[in-house]
Amino acid sequence: MSVDFVSNVPVESVVFDASVLQHETNISNIPKEFIWPDDDKFSGEARELPVPIIDMGGFLSGDPVAVMEACKQVREACEKHGFFVIINHGIDDKQVDAVHMHLKRFFEMPLSEKKKARREFGDYIGYASSFTERFTTRLPWKETFSLHHVAESNSVEEYLVNVFGDKEFGRVFQEFSNSMGSLGLEIMELLGESLGVGSYFKKFYENHDSVLRLNYYPKCQTPQHTIGTGPHADPISITILHQDDVSGLQVLMDDEWFNVSPYPGSFVINVGDTFMALTNGRYKSVVHRAVVNNEKPRVSLAYFMNPQPDKILRPPSELVDEEKNPRNYPDFSWGALHEFTQKEHRVGTDTLDWFFEWKKGLKTY
Repeated sequence: MSVDFVSNVPVESVVFDASVLQHETNISNIPKEFIWPDDDKFSGEARELPVPIIDMGGFLSGDPVAVMEACKQVREACEKHGFFVIINHGIDDKQVDAVHMHLKRFFEMPLSEKKKARREFGDYIGYASSFTERFTTRLPWKETFSLHHVAESNSVEEYLVNVFGDKEFGRVFQEFSNSMGSLGLEIMELLGESLGVGSYFKKFYENHDSVLRLNYYPKCQTPQHTIGTGPHADPISITILHQDDVSGLQVLMDDEWFNVSPYPGSFVINVGDTFMALTNGRYKSVVHRAVVNNEKPRVSLAYFMNPQPDKILRPPSELVDEEKNPRNYPDFSWGALHEFTQKEHRVGTDTLDWFFEWKKGLKTY
């Protein structure tokens, strides 16, 4: 096991209490576990990443011109860096506002109350005050609350009602998760059309097993020393991200960090390692991070869409050619990769490579 892990038993080496730490003005008062190496730290202004803004309404209308243009833009972006933005996606602003209201309500709870939903070691559901129960260095300056969403189920609502006894809390996040799942399938249709495989991906993910994660990045008086989320490529299939109006998302391309700033009424979509493998490497899973600031907190909603854990990841035959485009990755299941990231390896910039080496027994921890 990596030395970065605490152990296989949950032990908090340091407490991340945002209500206290976000007001610290002296770097010496910030626990060393939250101080990042110079190579990873925020180094000032960054240029904007040129990501296309895709009109989902136009694509879903079936208009040939709109479909062709959307597919072209998505294909170019995903072959280059794996990020694009969607608008006219059908998610009502009132629903998004309600989710943000309850998100704020949750993170304003006392730490002791939030810990009723504490995330256990090896699990991915529940509340995490930074990742103090998992790691001992390079801790992220954030809190997260992850909710398990299984297609055609009330898994989110049942969990929240069971933990907090609040039906309204459960209803709001269940309805939003349902909307994200439906949107995710429409995005899979777009991705499939852009690669010439039609509805292949939409059908593959129909019975998806996904996660809604609420992220809260408190203010930091010395943001140049900390990171909200460290550099990594998502191990999942795709991420559907809603940002508030505070910038913080950055993408690494050609050894330069670029901003992906909030765009009103939009969602940011990015390809993860699992979907990269499913496209035989055609679409890229790119390193990104979240930075913090000393003026105001930032929140985001990330919906991680994935197949059923036991489903085998194998690209459609149309994307494989033994001479020109041979298989880039061996078959694997999402469940195996997910377990690897939860119990064996800290997600980073090359998680998929480490996973395959570990499966072959070439790397141990």
